[in-house]
Amino acid sequence: MTTMPMLKTSWNVTIDFEENPDSTIATATLTAPTGRELKGTGRARRNPGDRPVARIGEEVACARALSQLTHSLLDYAATEIEMNVRRGDPVP
Repeated sequence: MTTMPMLKTSWNVTIDFEENPDSTIATATLTAPTGRELKGTGRARRNPGDRPVARIGEEVACARALSQLTHSLLDYAATEIEMNVRRGDPVP
């Protein structure tokens, strides 16, 4: 039986924030080993009756950005799978 060697790769995600007293926007950028970049954006708005706590807005906006990024990555992977199936190439 032949086993494939384990490959180690790194995927990097960067989260950037834009904030004002009432809202936070987070942008999550995934950089794959191929150099491909995918992005997700999330927004959090502070209820006017709540105290301004930037950390909470960052957490909510970040979670929403990562959720959108997840969907973008799944869509991209589905496209890659479809292209591979159409070509009929064996997996290396």
